Amino acid sequence: MSNAIRIHSFPLSGHCHRVQLFAGLTGIGHELVPVDLAAGEHKRDPFLALNPAGKVPVIEDGDVVIADSTAILVYLARKYAPDWLPADAVGEARVQRFLSLAANEIANGPAAARLVMVFGAELDAERAKATATYAFDLLEGHLTGRTWLVGDRATIADVAIYSYTAHAPEGNVSLEPYPQVRAFLKRVEDLPGFVAMPSTPVGLAA
Repeated sequence: MSNAIRIHSFPLSGHCHRVQLFAGLTGIGHELVPVDLAAGEHKRDPFLALNPAGKVPVIEDGDVVIADSTAILVYLARKYAPDWLPADAVGEARVQRFLSLAANEIANGPAAARLVMVFGAELDAERAKATATYAFDLLEGHLTGRTWLVGDRATIADVAIYSYTAHAPEGNVSLEPYPQVRAFLKRVEDLPGFVAMPSTPVGLAA
């Protein structure tokens, strides 16, 4: 484990799960370092020395420290699993489109709705569910006739979208209207090295 990356993580965070999932799918050696969010460990040193924003995940790869889940996915793909991030301009731009979707509509939609149900976050649940519907409508249309989000194989785009989409029912967001999305989730789950994120029995997942 001395050469493994260290993933500072919280098990119920979909942002953290993206990184752990990618490490599992690609066989990147890693050590999970739990961060106790309930105790505020992410808001004080030594964690703040790694990420002054006080958020997980953060990875350490030797002397390199990277925060932000999508930035971590790009870094790990470029360094350890280049097949997961297209090298051509068009392919990379198409992946970036879904990294942006993950950071915006997915974060403000199903992820936010789940925060309300799982953690009691004081957010607008109805607005989050409406944003989730918008994001899933886009994904459903895009996935029609496609196996993966970009190209003919899985990329970090699929990893970035997976976690909060799969756990949307915990935020009272149904996936029943989205057969293409549900089939996509199953394809991700069937990949060798898949790592599941712990479920929380709340909302539609109760």
